[in-house]
Amino acid sequence: MLALHPDHVYRHADLKAQGLSQARIAAMVRGERLLRPRQGLYLSPASSAPATTAAAAGGRLACTSLLAERGVFVLDRGDVHVQVPPHTTRLRPTPGVRLHWAPLRRTPPPRSLRVEVFDALLQATICQTPRAAIATLDSAVNLGLIDEEGLDELFRLVPRRRRGLRALVDGRCESGPETFVRLLLRALGLSFECQVWIDGVGRVDFVVEGWLVIECDSRAHHGGWQAQVADRRRDLALAARGYASIRPVAADIFADGPALGRVIVAMLQKIGPRTDNTPAAPARRARSPRMRG
Repeated sequence: MLALHPDHVYRHADLKAQGLSQARIAAMVRGERLLRPRQGLYLSPASSAPATTAAAAGGRLACTSLLAERGVFVLDRGDVHVQVPPHTTRLRPTPGVRLHWAPLRRTPPPRSLRVEVFDALLQATICQTPRAAIATLDSAVNLGLIDEEGLDELFRLVPRRRRGLRALVDGRCESGPETFVRLLLRALGLSFECQVWIDGVGRVDFVVEGWLVIECDSRAHHGGWQAQVADRRRDLALAARGYASIRPVAADIFADGPALGRVIVAMLQKIGPRTDNTPAAPARRARSPRMRG
């Protein structure tokens, strides 16, 4: 029985070594039991669509496309990013495919359809806008895909203009929208804490100036009526403890951060700072020391 790994690419000689004749290979391709994305290259039908596109383009899945498959936040999932050997020639431009030519820092297994995560993160740090790059790195740190030592190595390799982003990476953020809001609060010069535990409520994304709670909502975690009911009950519990709360949605955070910033500043100015007569339940930092924007 033919055993093909969905993350590997195979050449004609590999299939013949498994006992397949030319006629049998051709029949399996016609029956879609074997994919042939490029002349002389074969894949398992279980290979992902992005990886198949990468093989068809003559390379490996890379950059944000690989990271998206690993569950890392990336802002733009449009084009398929493909790593090709630095001196490759005669590659035809393919719509929807973005090629990366720089040499890899980690050597993937010979049959692998994908670059290593470190190289994908390095590529994504250069390829994306600064905010999107920070959000991707925050996500990778939070998922345990890169540690502090790995970040230090990565930022030694990026162009000088990107090295200042190192100080902005914070793995406490658990989603792309959270990173974008964190960077916004920092730019506004506000005092805030990330991932704060409030007794009787649970963990919230941000507490700003001691009383304004910001929860970053997305369809992935806040869709459906039951989730909305739970969110509204959390808001009431926060109000009972002296906190105001707002829930910007991911699409608005990405599309118009300045507008959200104006809303936050307006609330802080009109309601004003917390007074001694304003009750508040104790808040505890979830994992790490207080961060000031």
